[in-house]
Amino acid sequence: MNLKEYYKDKTVIVTGHTGFKGSWLSLWLNILGAKVIGLSDKVYTNPSHYEIIKEIFSIDLRGDIKKIKQVHDLIDTYEPDFIFHLAAQSIVKTSYQDPLNTFETNALGTVNLLESLRKINPNLIAVLITSDKSYQNVEKLEGYKEEDKLGGSDPYSASKAAADIFIESYSKSFFVDPKSRVKISTARAGNVIGGGDWSSDRVIPDCIKAWSRNKKAKIKSPQAIRPWQHVLEPLSGYLTLGAKLLRDDSLSGEAFNFGPDEKDIYTVEELVQELAKSWSGVKWTLEKDPGEIKESMLLNLNCDKAKNLICWDSALSFTETAKWTAKWYKKYYEDESKVKDFSFNQIESYSEIYEKKF
Repeated sequence: MNLKEYYKDKTVIVTGHTGFKGSWLSLWLNILGAKVIGLSDKVYTNPSHYEIIKEIFSIDLRGDIKKIKQVHDLIDTYEPDFIFHLAAQSIVKTSYQDPLNTFETNALGTVNLLESLRKINPNLIAVLITSDKSYQNVEKLEGYKEEDKLGGSDPYSASKAAADIFIESYSKSFFVDPKSRVKISTARAGNVIGGGDWSSDRVIPDCIKAWSRNKKAKIKSPQAIRPWQHVLEPLSGYLTLGAKLLRDDSLSGEAFNFGPDEKDIYTVEELVQELAKSWSGVKWTLEKDPGEIKESMLLNLNCDKAKNLICWDSALSFTETAKWTAKWYKKYYEDESKVKDFSFNQIESYSEIYEKKF
């Protein structure tokens, strides 16, 4: 699929554009020729991938997704063709420390967007990103399917499950109406890695921060199994889904999983070992998780629906994912001035690989 045909000269709002995934998505949209409008309340990390690429935004706004008037005015003023909603409180540990803000941001923030779309009824495509942690995790080996039960024991997971439920409710109650001009879909992905993530309490940033100072990285829950994927993989899914929604009304209201191939499911320790192959001389220690914060040990997604209905699939192997991630950080610490071009080149390289593979 030639994504440029769908996004060139289109106005696209990205909420959460200062975040890790949001900044990469915004750069890709810019490459595709879109006019990108970003909305975030602040920049959460230092360093930040957003700071590296921020001049690509046509309009760069600070606002609060929890305030419905700001959300309403954003859509009403700029009349976007697409909205990609990524604004969220995305750290599990933080959700324990501040559950109220987590629920207000992830659940209420999503409702504010849905309600604004209902009232304005703009002619647009909305792709709302939730999480693989929206599923009620029972530690099963096979991947979760879109129709599996939603829920969550920790505040973060519960807030994302709530957002998913709200999206389904609005879709069935309002956006299936023939008078509605809004087409909407949900995207679920998780355990995304890649260059430019400096968030706290994540295995890759924790390793890179330690290794860049010639220190040992401390690895918790080394046997936890995750569907590791490069950041460009789910983003290609979001962009493909948005493009497909534009020409296929039957996809509106549907949820889709975006994850790696089932054979690319590895432990935290195996990920660190693979990453270290591209970062010589590094060391780490394996530490027992103190158990203060409960997270699932096993998490996997079934992506057959995305493969069958929108012809999406992952393109990078686990080895390539780790190598691409390590190379980005090495480039950053070697010469920060060249990292924006490096990000651009990784998107171009990924697009070429994807086109050849599919």
